[in-house]
Amino acid sequence: MPSSTITTITHFKRTQIADEEEKHLSSECKEVLLSLPKERGWRTAFLYKFQGYWCQAKEIQAIMAFQKHFKAKDTDIILASIPKSGTTWMKALSFAIINRKNFPIISDHHGHHHPLLTSNPHDLVPFLEYKLYANNQIPELSQIADEPRVFATHIPFASLNLLPSMNNIKIVYICRNPFDTFISSWHFLNKLRSQGLPEISLEEAFKMYCDGVIGFGPFWEHMLGYWNESLKRPNNVLFLKYDDMKQDIVSNLKKLASFLGFPFSPEEEKQGVIQDIAKLCSFEEMKKLDVNKNGKSIKDIENKYLFRKGEVGDWVNYLSPSMVKQLSLIMEEKLDASGLSFKVASQLGK
Repeated sequence: MPSSTITTITHFKRTQIADEEEKHLSSECKEVLLSLPKERGWRTAFLYKFQGYWCQAKEIQAIMAFQKHFKAKDTDIILASIPKSGTTWMKALSFAIINRKNFPIISDHHGHHHPLLTSNPHDLVPFLEYKLYANNQIPELSQIADEPRVFATHIPFASLNLLPSMNNIKIVYICRNPFDTFISSWHFLNKLRSQGLPEISLEEAFKMYCDGVIGFGPFWEHMLGYWNESLKRPNNVLFLKYDDMKQDIVSNLKKLASFLGFPFSPEEEKQGVIQDIAKLCSFEEMKKLDVNKNGKSIKDIENKYLFRKGEVGDWVNYLSPSMVKQLSLIMEEKLDASGLSFKVASQLGK
């Protein structure tokens, strides 16, 4: 099982790194941070517990700006997820479905190419907290003429402040089994850590994950927030699982398209449009595109880091039996009563 050599740093050094990371925050945000519980971060010096969830300082500032200024429209579509759960894939699929009349999936004889061949999905469907409201920006979203407006977020449901009435707003939530989400997060965040911060070993990261200390964690609370709303408001919230979509993409794309208000016609189904969208947005196709090998579409994150394996079950190559047992017990304790479950039992014996 892979492990990393750990370099410890003093609390003083970590605080120095945090000061550098947070120097451009607003005075209002800095004041809020002083009142919040904090723990060692994964890619930043610290994570702060804000409105019940662990967030980076810059994320908190963006969420505060979003909550103060965002005005939802009835036709809005929000693609939500906890990090490393299929966010990039969901953005690509939703963009292709919604815009298929304007952008045919197959390049035409005039040489017109689909935007997903030349743009990263994160440039086509902007994050609320990493793009639109990042760095204390206040975007003028009312000037967006096209409808529906499509946004993405990792913000927990309760912090979206969309209740009591969601009207016709559509939220699609995609989640992934916690085993694979953890491994993907560990690989990803170790690549992105601030200069001066040591790598986090698998064992250290696992403990933090099980304690709920990860971006927008605890993961079970994040999942349950959207899961419970999908049960209460199925017309507003669609809950999808990455693992199920990998197993049966066609039926899940039909479900997604109908929910978004852009159902596939019988003619489109006969023509193979669903399969064409699935191929265009597949991990294999997106990973090999130049636009996804180069540049940065989410703040300072290189696009190439957004595509690692995209597999279901890769966790079996990393987690010890005791780790598997511990995470299984947490999932049982936190999720079983809700009815939310994941198909990982078949892999537990491996």
